[in-house]
Amino acid sequence: MTVVLVEEGARAAVEVRGSAPGTRETDLLQPSRLVEEVQAVVLAGGSAFGLDAAGGVVRYLEERGRGFPTGPLSVPIVPAAILFDLMIGSSTVRPDAAMGYQACLEASAGPVAEGSVGAGTGATVGKFYGPFQAVKSGQGSASCCCGELIMAALVVVNAFGDIYDRRGRLLAGPRHPETGRMECTSGLMQGQSGSGFPGNTTLGVVATNGRFNREALGKIAQMAHNGLARSIWPVHTMWDGDIIFSLSRGEVEADISLAGTMAAEAISAAVERAVLTAAPLCGIPSVEKRED
Repeated sequence: MTVVLVEEGARAAVEVRGSAPGTRETDLLQPSRLVEEVQAVVLAGGSAFGLDAAGGVVRYLEERGRGFPTGPLSVPIVPAAILFDLMIGSSTVRPDAAMGYQACLEASAGPVAEGSVGAGTGATVGKFYGPFQAVKSGQGSASCCCGELIMAALVVVNAFGDIYDRRGRLLAGPRHPETGRMECTSGLMQGQSGSGFPGNTTLGVVATNGRFNREALGKIAQMAHNGLARSIWPVHTMWDGDIIFSLSRGEVEADISLAGTMAAEAISAAVERAVLTAAPLCGIPSVEKRED
Protein backbone atom coordinates (compact mmCIF):
# COMPACT_ATOMS: atom_id res chain seq x y z
CA MET A 1 0.00 0.00 0.00
CA THR A 2 0.98 3.64 -0.48
CA VAL A 3 0.12 6.61 1.72
CA VAL A 4 0.23 10.29 0.79
CA LEU A 5 0.59 11.93 4.19
CA VAL A 6 -0.41 15.57 4.78
CA GLU A 7 -0.64 15.71 8.57
CA GLU A 8 -1.43 19.43 8.75
CA GLY A 9 -4.25 19.00 6.25
CA ALA A 10 -4.79 19.66 2.56
CA ARG A 11 -7.82 20.76 0.61
CA ALA A 12 -9.02 17.81 -1.44
CA ALA A 13 -11.39 16.55 -4.13
CA VAL A 14 -11.87 13.34 -6.09
CA GLU A 15 -13.08 12.24 -9.51
CA VAL A 16 -14.20 8.65 -10.14
CA ARG A 17 -14.41 7.64 -13.80
CA GLY A 18 -14.14 3.86 -13.71
CA SER A 19 -17.21 1.69 -13.17
CA ALA A 20 -15.78 -0.70 -10.56
CA PRO A 21 -14.32 1.50 -7.78
CA GLY A 22 -13.52 0.48 -4.23
CA THR A 23 -13.32 3.46 -1.90
CA ARG A 24 -13.56 4.91 1.59
CA GLU A 25 -14.49 8.48 2.63
CA THR A 26 -14.79 9.77 -0.94
CA ASP A 27 -18.31 11.13 -0.34
CA LEU A 28 -16.75 13.71 2.00
CA LEU A 29 -14.81 15.17 -0.91
CA GLN A 30 -17.89 16.14 -2.91
CA PRO A 31 -19.15 19.75 -3.11
CA SER A 32 -21.39 20.94 -0.25
CA ARG A 33 -19.83 18.61 2.31
CA LEU A 34 -18.72 19.93 5.71
CA VAL A 35 -15.12 18.71 5.80
CA GLU A 36 -12.73 20.71 3.61
CA GLU A 37 -9.41 19.00 4.30
CA VAL A 38 -7.88 15.53 4.54
CA GLN A 39 -4.81 14.40 6.47
CA ALA A 40 -3.86 11.52 4.16
CA VAL A 41 -4.85 9.57 1.06
CA VAL A 42 -4.36 5.80 0.96
CA LEU A 43 -3.89 3.72 -2.18
CA ALA A 44 -3.85 -0.04 -1.67
CA GLY A 45 -3.93 -3.41 -3.35
CA GLY A 46 -5.91 -6.34 -1.99
CA SER A 47 -9.30 -5.38 -3.43
CA ALA A 48 -11.88 -4.43 -0.76
CA PHE A 49 -9.75 -6.14 1.89
CA GLY A 50 -7.08 -3.49 1.33
CA LEU A 51 -9.30 -0.73 2.70
CA ASP A 52 -8.26 -1.97 6.15
CA ALA A 53 -4.92 -0.21 5.62
CA ALA A 54 -6.60 3.16 6.11
CA GLY A 55 -7.37 2.22 9.72
CA GLY A 56 -3.67 2.15 10.55
CA VAL A 57 -3.19 5.58 9.00
CA VAL A 58 -6.09 6.91 11.07
CA ARG A 59 -4.48 5.54 14.23
CA TYR A 60 -1.14 7.14 13.38
CA LEU A 61 -2.80 10.53 12.85
CA GLU A 62 -4.98 10.24 15.95
CA GLU A 63 -1.90 9.64 18.12
CA ARG A 64 -0.54 12.94 16.84
CA GLY A 65 -3.76 14.89 17.32
CA ARG A 66 -4.33 15.41 13.60
CA GLY A 67 -7.76 15.55 12.00
CA PHE A 68 -11.08 17.37 11.88
CA PRO A 69 -11.74 19.01 15.26
CA THR A 70 -14.89 17.70 16.96
CA GLY A 71 -14.53 19.16 20.46
CA PRO A 72 -12.70 16.74 22.77
CA LEU A 73 -10.66 15.17 19.96
CA SER A 74 -9.79 15.37 16.29
CA VAL A 75 -10.98 12.79 13.77
CA PRO A 76 -8.46 12.03 11.00
CA ILE A 77 -9.95 12.20 7.51
CA VAL A 78 -8.33 9.53 5.35
CA PRO A 79 -9.93 8.78 1.96
CA ALA A 80 -8.77 5.52 0.41
CA ALA A 81 -9.06 3.62 -2.86
CA ILE A 82 -8.10 0.08 -3.76
CA LEU A 83 -7.19 -2.01 -6.78
CA PHE A 84 -7.62 -5.72 -7.50
CA ASP A 85 -4.38 -7.72 -7.50
CA LEU A 86 -5.48 -10.92 -5.75
CA MET A 87 -4.52 -13.10 -8.73
CA ILE A 88 -0.83 -12.23 -8.30
CA GLY A 89 0.91 -14.21 -5.57
CA SER A 90 -1.09 -15.28 -2.51
CA SER A 91 -4.64 -13.94 -2.37
CA THR A 92 -4.53 -14.17 1.43
CA VAL A 93 -1.74 -11.61 1.79
CA ARG A 94 -3.38 -8.19 1.78
CA PRO A 95 -2.71 -4.69 3.12
CA ASP A 96 -3.93 -4.26 6.70
CA ALA A 97 -3.94 -1.64 9.45
CA ALA A 98 -0.43 -2.57 10.59
CA MET A 99 0.89 -1.88 7.09
CA GLY A 100 -0.91 1.44 7.01
CA TYR A 101 0.63 2.49 10.31
CA GLN A 102 4.11 1.39 9.22
CA ALA A 103 3.78 3.26 5.94
CA CYS A 104 3.19 6.47 7.90
CA LEU A 105 6.31 5.85 9.97
CA GLU A 106 8.35 5.39 6.80
CA ALA A 107 6.84 8.31 4.86
CA SER A 108 9.28 11.01 3.81
CA ALA A 109 9.59 14.09 1.64
CA GLY A 110 12.30 12.38 -0.42
CA PRO A 111 12.06 10.88 -3.91
CA VAL A 112 8.95 8.77 -4.50
CA ALA A 113 9.59 5.05 -4.88
CA GLU A 114 8.60 3.75 -8.31
CA GLY A 115 8.03 0.38 -9.92
CA SER A 116 6.68 -2.75 -8.27
CA VAL A 117 6.40 -1.21 -4.82
CA GLY A 118 3.66 0.03 -2.51
CA ALA A 119 0.19 -0.24 -3.96
CA GLY A 120 1.81 -1.07 -7.29
CA THR A 121 3.41 -4.30 -6.09
CA GLY A 122 0.87 -6.56 -7.81
CA ALA A 123 -0.24 -4.16 -10.56
CA THR A 124 -0.46 -5.36 -14.17
CA VAL A 125 -1.78 -3.97 -17.47
CA GLY A 126 -3.10 -5.36 -20.74
CA LYS A 127 -5.39 -8.07 -19.39
CA PHE A 128 -7.54 -8.94 -22.40
CA TYR A 129 -6.27 -12.54 -22.22
CA GLY A 130 -6.39 -12.55 -18.41
CA PRO A 131 -3.87 -11.64 -15.71
CA PHE A 132 -1.24 -14.20 -16.65
CA GLN A 133 -0.87 -12.87 -20.21
CA ALA A 134 -0.56 -9.31 -18.92
CA VAL A 135 2.53 -7.10 -18.52
CA LYS A 136 3.84 -6.05 -15.13
CA SER A 137 3.17 -2.47 -14.09
CA GLY A 138 3.51 -0.58 -10.83
CA GLN A 139 3.76 2.84 -9.24
CA GLY A 140 5.03 5.94 -11.04
CA SER A 141 5.43 9.63 -10.35
CA ALA A 142 6.10 12.81 -12.30
CA SER A 143 5.81 16.57 -11.92
CA CYS A 144 5.76 19.74 -13.95
CA CYS A 145 5.92 23.45 -13.20
CA CYS A 146 4.94 26.77 -14.73
CA GLY A 147 6.46 29.75 -12.97
CA GLU A 148 5.82 29.23 -9.27
CA LEU A 149 3.03 26.70 -9.84
CA ILE A 150 4.01 23.06 -9.28
CA MET A 151 1.89 20.01 -10.07
CA ALA A 152 2.99 16.55 -8.96
CA ALA A 153 1.36 13.22 -9.75
CA LEU A 154 1.51 9.73 -8.27
CA VAL A 155 -0.22 6.81 -10.00
CA VAL A 156 -0.66 3.10 -9.46
CA VAL A 157 -1.46 1.53 -12.83
CA ASN A 158 -3.46 -1.71 -12.81
CA ALA A 159 -5.38 -1.18 -16.02
CA PHE A 160 -7.37 -3.50 -18.25
CA GLY A 161 -6.13 -1.56 -21.27
CA ASP A 162 -2.76 -0.96 -22.91
CA ILE A 163 -0.11 1.65 -22.06
CA TYR A 164 1.14 4.11 -24.68
CA ASP A 165 3.99 6.58 -24.47
CA ARG A 166 3.59 10.29 -25.21
CA ARG A 167 4.35 9.66 -28.89
CA GLY A 168 1.48 7.20 -29.15
CA ARG A 169 3.68 4.09 -29.30
CA LEU A 170 2.53 0.91 -27.58
CA LEU A 171 4.56 0.20 -24.44
CA ALA A 172 2.59 -2.63 -22.86
CA GLY A 173 -0.37 -4.68 -24.05
CA PRO A 174 -1.80 -8.19 -23.69
CA ARG A 175 0.61 -10.97 -24.68
CA HIS A 176 -0.78 -13.52 -27.13
CA PRO A 177 -1.12 -16.90 -25.37
CA GLU A 178 0.77 -18.71 -28.15
CA THR A 179 3.31 -16.23 -29.52
CA GLY A 180 3.84 -14.07 -26.43
CA ARG A 181 3.84 -10.96 -28.60
CA MET A 182 2.01 -7.90 -27.37
CA GLU A 183 -1.20 -6.91 -29.11
CA CYS A 184 -3.59 -3.94 -28.96
CA THR A 185 -6.62 -4.38 -26.74
CA SER A 186 -8.89 -2.11 -28.74
CA GLY A 187 -8.40 -4.16 -31.89
CA LEU A 188 -8.90 -7.41 -29.99
CA MET A 189 -12.15 -6.15 -28.49
CA GLN A 190 -13.48 -5.15 -31.90
CA GLY A 191 -12.41 -8.36 -33.57
CA GLN A 192 -13.43 -10.90 -30.96
CA SER A 193 -16.42 -11.57 -28.77
CA GLY A 194 -16.09 -12.06 -25.04
CA SER A 195 -15.87 -10.01 -21.90
CA GLY A 196 -12.92 -8.35 -20.22
CA PHE A 197 -11.11 -9.39 -17.08
CA PRO A 198 -12.92 -7.85 -14.05
CA GLY A 199 -9.90 -7.01 -11.92
CA ASN A 200 -8.44 -3.59 -12.78
CA THR A 201 -8.13 0.00 -11.60
CA THR A 202 -5.74 2.92 -11.99
CA LEU A 203 -5.39 5.08 -8.90
CA GLY A 204 -3.89 8.56 -8.94
CA VAL A 205 -3.15 11.57 -6.76
CA VAL A 206 -2.23 15.02 -8.05
CA ALA A 207 -0.91 17.57 -5.58
CA THR A 208 -0.18 21.25 -6.12
CA ASN A 209 1.13 24.31 -4.32
CA GLY A 210 -1.62 26.29 -6.01
CA ARG A 211 -4.41 27.75 -3.90
CA PHE A 212 -7.66 26.06 -4.96
CA ASN A 213 -10.91 25.36 -3.15
CA ARG A 214 -12.70 22.02 -3.33
CA GLU A 215 -14.76 22.92 -6.39
CA ALA A 216 -11.66 23.99 -8.32
CA LEU A 217 -9.83 20.87 -7.20
CA GLY A 218 -12.74 18.82 -8.48
CA LYS A 219 -12.27 20.34 -11.92
CA ILE A 220 -8.53 19.71 -11.75
CA ALA A 221 -9.17 16.06 -10.88
CA GLN A 222 -11.55 15.82 -13.85
CA MET A 223 -8.96 17.23 -16.22
CA ALA A 224 -6.26 15.01 -14.72
CA HIS A 225 -8.18 11.99 -16.04
CA ASN A 226 -7.30 13.25 -19.53
CA GLY A 227 -3.78 12.13 -18.71
CA LEU A 228 -5.08 8.59 -18.26
CA ALA A 229 -6.89 8.80 -21.60
CA ARG A 230 -3.63 9.87 -23.27
CA SER A 231 -1.63 6.97 -21.88
CA ILE A 232 -4.09 4.11 -21.26
CA TRP A 233 -6.42 2.70 -23.91
CA PRO A 234 -9.10 1.63 -23.44
CA VAL A 235 -9.61 3.38 -20.11
CA HIS A 236 -12.55 3.96 -17.71
CA THR A 237 -14.15 0.67 -18.75
CA MET A 238 -16.78 -1.33 -16.87
CA TRP A 239 -13.88 -3.47 -15.60
CA ASP A 240 -11.83 -0.55 -14.21
CA GLY A 241 -12.34 1.55 -11.07
CA ASP A 242 -10.24 4.54 -12.14
CA ILE A 243 -9.97 7.29 -9.50
CA ILE A 244 -7.90 10.47 -9.17
CA PHE A 245 -7.62 12.52 -5.98
CA SER A 246 -6.49 16.15 -6.08
CA LEU A 247 -4.79 17.94 -3.19
CA SER A 248 -3.84 21.59 -2.55
CA ARG A 249 -1.70 22.89 0.28
CA GLY A 250 -0.20 25.95 -1.34
CA GLU A 251 -0.93 29.63 -1.65
CA VAL A 252 0.18 30.26 -5.25
CA GLU A 253 -2.58 31.94 -7.23
CA ALA A 254 -3.13 30.12 -10.53
CA ASP A 255 -5.62 29.52 -13.31
CA ILE A 256 -7.74 26.39 -12.92
CA SER A 257 -7.48 25.41 -16.58
CA LEU A 258 -3.70 25.72 -16.50
CA ALA A 259 -3.52 23.61 -13.35
CA GLY A 260 -5.80 20.96 -14.85
CA THR A 261 -3.73 20.80 -18.02
CA MET A 262 -0.56 20.42 -15.97
CA ALA A 263 -2.24 17.69 -13.90
CA ALA A 264 -3.06 15.74 -17.07
CA GLU A 265 0.53 16.10 -18.29
CA ALA A 266 1.94 14.89 -14.97
CA ILE A 267 -0.48 11.95 -14.79
CA SER A 268 0.39 10.85 -18.32
CA ALA A 269 4.11 10.95 -17.58
CA ALA A 270 3.62 9.10 -14.28
CA VAL A 271 1.69 6.29 -16.02
CA GLU A 272 4.60 5.79 -18.41
CA ARG A 273 7.01 5.71 -15.46
CA ALA A 274 4.87 3.11 -13.69
CA VAL A 275 5.34 0.67 -16.56
CA LEU A 276 8.97 1.47 -17.42
CA THR A 277 10.17 1.07 -13.81
CA ALA A 278 8.22 -2.12 -13.00
CA ALA A 279 9.99 -5.42 -12.38
CA PRO A 280 8.80 -8.94 -13.36
CA LEU A 281 6.79 -10.79 -10.74
CA CYS A 282 5.22 -14.26 -10.49
CA GLY A 283 6.12 -15.08 -14.09
CA ILE A 284 4.64 -11.86 -15.49
CA PRO A 285 7.30 -9.96 -17.47
CA SER A 286 7.88 -6.23 -17.34
CA VAL A 287 8.38 -3.99 -20.38
CA GLU A 288 12.16 -4.29 -20.11
CA LYS A 289 11.88 -8.10 -20.17
CA ARG A 290 9.38 -8.53 -23.00
CA GLU A 291 10.08 -10.22 -26.28
CA ASP A 292 9.84 -7.86 -29.29
